[in-house]
Amino acid sequence: MKEKTTGTKKPRPGLQTRARPAAEVAARQRAPDLSVVIGTLKLSNPVMVASGVAGYGEELRGIAELGRIGAIVTKTITPRERTGNRPPRLVETPAGLMNSIGLANIGCGAFVKEVLPRLKDLRTRVVVSVGGCSVRDYQDVLASVDSAGGVDAFEINVSCPNVRAGGIHFGSSASRAAAVVKALRPLTTLPLLVKLTPNVTDIGAVAAACVSEGADALTVANTFKALAVDVDTRRPFLGAVTGGLSGPAIKALSLAKVWEVVSRVKVPVVACGGISTARDALEYVVVGAAAFQVGTACLKNFKTPELILDGIVEYLRENSVRSLEELRGTMILPAAQ
Repeated sequence: MKEKTTGTKKPRPGLQTRARPAAEVAARQRAPDLSVVIGTLKLSNPVMVASGVAGYGEELRGIAELGRIGAIVTKTITPRERTGNRPPRLVETPAGLMNSIGLANIGCGAFVKEVLPRLKDLRTRVVVSVGGCSVRDYQDVLASVDSAGGVDAFEINVSCPNVRAGGIHFGSSASRAAAVVKALRPLTTLPLLVKLTPNVTDIGAVAAACVSEGADALTVANTFKALAVDVDTRRPFLGAVTGGLSGPAIKALSLAKVWEVVSRVKVPVVACGGISTARDALEYVVVGAAAFQVGTACLKNFKTPELILDGIVEYLRENSVRSLEELRGTMILPAAQ
């Protein structure tokens, strides 16, 4: 029979914990400040649902706890209804997803009349994505939605093809992108976020041009142009041949684009590209993003934005960081040689 031992039980190796200063303990227990300000748009936290993955936003009722999400961005609204590109429109790739939806939507008139009234009680900020094939198209959509009210900001999708310039995307040229912003700025007092395309040589130049005409923030960035081919049939997987690549495969590429833009302009940058976890999002914050959008990851689990938010709070508490702002733009560059 074993002899009973008395006295204080010694901790097993590896389980010892250091005594933490009272200030550090208090910092861990305090809820960190995650609020974000973009122009006049105030978000309770930096988590946004990207355009195109959740319809017009109301589709998330009962699926996600919208009160915990900073904002949702609607699918892009154009002046008239668009049926979109020929199918197939989606194809999975290693660590990514290609899409060629073609801006399918019900058109501005139906959106304002049928959908917009239902978005006013979503318990989160609503950002309407605006698109078109001419500057006048952008003006018509923004003016119509703005006068109807019930939205908090606009995201200007300059990755739309400019039919008057031979189908070239507005965002592929600094002057064309700036022209869109210049035409829209007098039409609303709400914040204008311009969603840039990464398919340009100098995204910083496009960003600076948009800011010079009144953009309040920049969303960086849209999808990367991509192609996938079926070797057996020798045909492209997508009906439109090429599409936009999103998902984890583009995170490092988008991170570099965000770095280019925050190094060039002083307005807030909303990051977008391959964010699936809290650490993904925090990488963008460390580089300098003020907020971020979750897109493709939502298609696997629409709770992902909430899970990311929980992970960020846990990280900040574990590292005794009182606010997200303390972390933003803290990337340490290598010493100059």
